[in-house]
Amino acid sequence: MATRGTTEAPRRTSSSPPAELPFVERDVRRKRPPALSFLLRMDTLRRIARGLSLLALDFAALFLAILTALCLKAAARDAWNFHVSFNQTKDYVTFAFLVTALLFAKSGLYGDRAVRPGLTSIVSSLFQVTVVVLAYAVVSGNDFSSYYIFYGSLFFAVAYVSMFRFAYERLTLRLLRAAGYQRRAVLVGTGEHIEDVAHALAAGDEGINVIGFISLSPRPDNGLISLGTLEDVGEVVGVHRVDEVIIADPDFPQREAVELVDECHQRGVTVRIAPSTMEILVHRAEFVPGQSVPLFELKPPVFEGFDYALKRTFDLVGSLLLLLVLSPFLLACALAIKLTSRGPVIYRSARPGIGGVPFSCFKFRTMYRDAHARQPALEDLNEASGALFKIRDDPRVTPVGRLLRRFSIDELPQLLNVLRGQMSLVGPRPLPQRDYDRLEDWHKKRYLVTPGITGLWQVSGRSDLDFDDLVRLDFLYLERWSVFLDLSILLKTIPAVLSRRGAF
Repeated sequence: MATRGTTEAPRRTSSSPPAELPFVERDVRRKRPPALSFLLRMDTLRRIARGLSLLALDFAALFLAILTALCLKAAARDAWNFHVSFNQTKDYVTFAFLVTALLFAKSGLYGDRAVRPGLTSIVSSLFQVTVVVLAYAVVSGNDFSSYYIFYGSLFFAVAYVSMFRFAYERLTLRLLRAAGYQRRAVLVGTGEHIEDVAHALAAGDEGINVIGFISLSPRPDNGLISLGTLEDVGEVVGVHRVDEVIIADPDFPQREAVELVDECHQRGVTVRIAPSTMEILVHRAEFVPGQSVPLFELKPPVFEGFDYALKRTFDLVGSLLLLLVLSPFLLACALAIKLTSRGPVIYRSARPGIGGVPFSCFKFRTMYRDAHARQPALEDLNEASGALFKIRDDPRVTPVGRLLRRFSIDELPQLLNVLRGQMSLVGPRPLPQRDYDRLEDWHKKRYLVTPGITGLWQVSGRSDLDFDDLVRLDFLYLERWSVFLDLSILLKTIPAVLSRRGAF
């Protein structure tokens, strides 16, 4: 029998009634014990430092955004005066930053690294800031010859805040890793789901160290350490200094889940749930009225109506701008290909597009002319999983082609496919016919929409991920699409390509 103040819960067998929870002399809603422990563990100091540093970064980014917009406007009128623009910025920035800080806090952008949202929330919040500040200015009776200061500042604010926060995330992550800081996590569920979640966490940069698992089924062989049974969870989180428990099973029993949450919360341990496919689908469920039983219809995740018009406009404008800006670079690449190997500069790869209808996908040629004929002999060397065919040191690739592939430059001619309506800037990557023929039926759901040049594959590990994980990322993109998400993926593609992670 547990004594007063004991932290270890009594064990029970599956046939016995639930054991009475131990008495705890503190508020179980606290993540940690009272104030003294907060100070000793430096949690409070770390949170204050995080909040102040992010506020300072956001203020600097917003100040620079307004200053840049004003300087450009003055320069366009041949009336550039830095001191005048600087003083105007000081007049505008106070109210703008107050609104920004409030809306950023509302969106969780000053929260812990584990739950802090990314670029999509930044863009959305800054857009709201612009609307609020514009409305306030109009109501206050301010008269503007143009509204450039608002949309100009918004553009530069997105750029500066995103860059500053990206640098902050990378720097603090390196500092935390150098200090040996990681969130120690335990996975709970069945073998198959535990392995999937562990693989996804290992491929990411969340700073989560999965120290082992607790399985409801017979202990699976998944490469992780088995830490015991569900009845041992109280002892496990204490002995192994666990920061969070992740439920990695969509069919986790409700009664056991309640007991698990209670056990963890008593010990100040966070409980999180990895989403199931059904939970993702619920986000697009639409209520159908007039039924005797409340029913929700799951509509196909296709872009139609206003969504299609918005996405197509985004694609046209974006691809035209990129072609104009990159045209000298594209010509240089074409010249390098032509001078170093025989064959056409542009390779037309027949690939299934929307609905499985094939189209000619344009790429810079990166292989010798007989590459297609040599592929059957190389099938045994395939290093990719599932339907994909990838070889890290493919002998068919030319020296220039290897460089182009390393930085995904060979994909840039697909901007022409975007103009022709065959592809989108962001979407599921189109696969060669050879890979398409090896897909399972559930994989082909990704062909309900126009394929893209980049997507969640490219910003989430690229070729390092398992093929089924890549397909699930495509499904997630279809369910959560927005223009902000497309913009976020495009911006994240740049560091993903430059880091060359998973590219071959």
